[in-house]
Amino acid sequence: MSMSGGLTNWAGSVTFQAEHVTRPGSLDELRALVARSSTVRALGSGHSFNDIADTSGVLLSPDALPHLFEIDAAARTVRVGASLRYAEVGRRLYEAGFALGNLASLPHISVAGSVATATHGSGDGNRNLSAAVAGLEIVTADGDLVALRRGDEGFEGAVVGLGALGVVVAVTLDIVPAFDMRQYVYEELPFAVLEEHFDDVFSSAYSVSLFTGWRGPAIDQVWIKRRADQDEGLPGDWFAAWPAVEPRHPVPGISAAPCTEQLGVPGPWFARLPHFRPEFTPSSGVELQSEYLVPRARAVEALRAVAAIRDRVAPVLQISEIRTIAADDLWLSTAYGRDSVGIHFTWVKDMEGVLPVVAALEECLAPYEPRPHWGKLFTTAPEALREAYPRLPDFQALRRRLDPAGKFANAFLARHLPG
Repeated sequence: MSMSGGLTNWAGSVTFQAEHVTRPGSLDELRALVARSSTVRALGSGHSFNDIADTSGVLLSPDALPHLFEIDAAARTVRVGASLRYAEVGRRLYEAGFALGNLASLPHISVAGSVATATHGSGDGNRNLSAAVAGLEIVTADGDLVALRRGDEGFEGAVVGLGALGVVVAVTLDIVPAFDMRQYVYEELPFAVLEEHFDDVFSSAYSVSLFTGWRGPAIDQVWIKRRADQDEGLPGDWFAAWPAVEPRHPVPGISAAPCTEQLGVPGPWFARLPHFRPEFTPSSGVELQSEYLVPRARAVEALRAVAAIRDRVAPVLQISEIRTIAADDLWLSTAYGRDSVGIHFTWVKDMEGVLPVVAALEECLAPYEPRPHWGKLFTTAPEALREAYPRLPDFQALRRRLDPAGKFANAFLARHLPG
């Protein structure tokens, strides 16, 4: 099926400029379409906040392809179609007795799109979602189907590929035995206590997320997710924060109905690791987002720098989330080579008001080696990105080898990764 005109990202902040939008119903149809197109990009679930997926040519969605789902219990992997959402993958894995190591805040996002942009969850011992990839199947510029597995030449560059190498049609992910979790929310953690006990706070659970509106010297909420088989409950007074007595939404004043179950009620890993339930639209989409990953060793300094401009940040902010991410070896991963802390910002939907604040944030964070999330709003200069990613020249060489004519190029890549 082919459509054109008026297609936007999930937030409605980007209108795609593609000449054609198409949803091939088979792999053969997709391969033929790629081979005969002069310019093409793949579209995921549309949860990016910039034009990373856009193209002037053919925008290709894999949604209509068969929803591949194959567990290899002996190899501890699952092979899934690129368009599958993590919500479906999680549910089906749990039913079969397996789990993924981690999930992002939203379960609504597609596997391939999340992997390609280094999307992540939280946890001292948890790497980003891309690090679970054991294999990729990519349709390259001439329509060939190329399979790459961990250990193959160029694999570490292809996983976080930004859509620049071809159309990913299947992903093989590492899996582990299924487990249950409990989720707790604490409120009003003083920023001074966080500074003093930063490592203790984040090492206290399998996954920890901090939420703040940057309106005062405190973290508004601490979301703590623990494996049920390792949970002995939490004290009433935790690092000077106190337990929420009813379910909370990260954004103050919004109903907690869309959020995953809290108050220590046990449940499957896929129903606790995300912050939001798959059956709810996570919000109205009236938002913009930015995120910067800094080395964990510089995190407290970076947070102080943000606090110093809170008077500029808070008026255009809905909520900010702070998470830890373990290092990996994927060339364009925001956590490449370093344990990291992500400082995430969900803004009001006001591009004119937000962009100057984004620029101010980037200026204040510059001394702390920030890497912007590939799928969010950022204005980082290309030369700063080159310095942030030591394997970028290798990625560009891989890109030239797999896509010599630039079939998968677009304005985003030209702007941020020229050459």
